[in-house]
Amino acid sequence: MDDSPSTLTKTIVDALTKAIVEHRLHPGTKLAEQKLADHFGVSRTLIRQALFQLVQKRLIRMEPARGAFVATPSAAEARQVFEVRRMIEIQMTRQFVSEAQTPHIQALRDHVQQEIKAVQRNDVPSRTDLLGDFHVVMAQLMGNEVLAQVLGELISRCALITLMYQTTNAAEHSVHEHEQIVNAIEARDADLAV
Repeated sequence: MDDSPSTLTKTIVDALTKAIVEHRLHPGTKLAEQKLADHFGVSRTLIRQALFQLVQKRLIRMEPARGAFVATPSAAEARQVFEVRRMIEIQMTRQFVSEAQTPHIQALRDHVQQEIKAVQRNDVPSRTDLLGDFHVVMAQLMGNEVLAQVLGELISRCALITLMYQTTNAAEHSVHEHEQIVNAIEARDADLAV
């Protein structure tokens, strides 16, 4: 395993991002540098580098003389994040409808089935991850890794928002919408899919 500083920092960033997305770290949670350093078996310098990257992604915030905290997005920020996602996802959906092959559509159907199972078992971390990943999966199936990465970063921010604002009812509604999107894609109806 590569234990270079950049690889270790990325490992820490990925682990903390995953913990936030899976709601194991809640909005407002303090992230103590020394505890993180001990947990990951690295120096506080590497922890600071990882925290800086998470600040850039707006997943955490730094407060002078207080430390790092998992971000607590406001309702206004939540609206803005979802507005950006809508802009991106509308164009992506139109393109996906025009390019999708039968295996792509089946991959989305399989993904929706995983979403349904997560909602049914009330598995909040998995359902949040899967509901967000629906759009990342579309980008990956299109072969556009840049789009998948951008959506992944937006969805990480959305995970905090959904933790704070999404109900089980809203999650069930999202699954239903994803089913309808896949049906519209299969029917080659871009307007309906959008």
